[in-house]
Amino acid sequence: VQLQASGGGLVQAGGSLRLSCAASGRTASNNGMGWFRQAPGKEREFVAAVGWNGGSIVYADSVKGRFTISREYGKSTMYLQMNSLKPEDTAVYFCAVARKALAGRDRDAYASWGQGTLVTVSS
Repeated sequence: VQLQASGGGLVQAGGSLRLSCAASGRTASNNGMGWFRQAPGKEREFVAAVGWNGGSIVYADSVKGRFTISREYGKSTMYLQMNSLKPEDTAVYFCAVARKALAGRDRDAYASWGQGTLVTVSS
């Protein structure tokens, strides 16, 4: 599975962005999907995950109430709506496809990764 993340950019604190992730090659419609992010000098961290049918959603505490993950049922497309952005949200955001139907916080549960899209939040 090849993944293409898009939608990153520069935004002021308090603003919004919507990230998209499209899978090509082998379908990911039966797999969970997730978003991770990596800030400069830090390890890649979990952001949000969604199950194969759009349910079983999990968020990191740091984004809960501000970010919304979604996907189109039966398709390999996923989104991350990011509202009330903060400077600490600045990072490269990666989308990933899980090995199984449900996805979670564990990076090892994911088999395929996209190249990432940069989100920069200015104060």
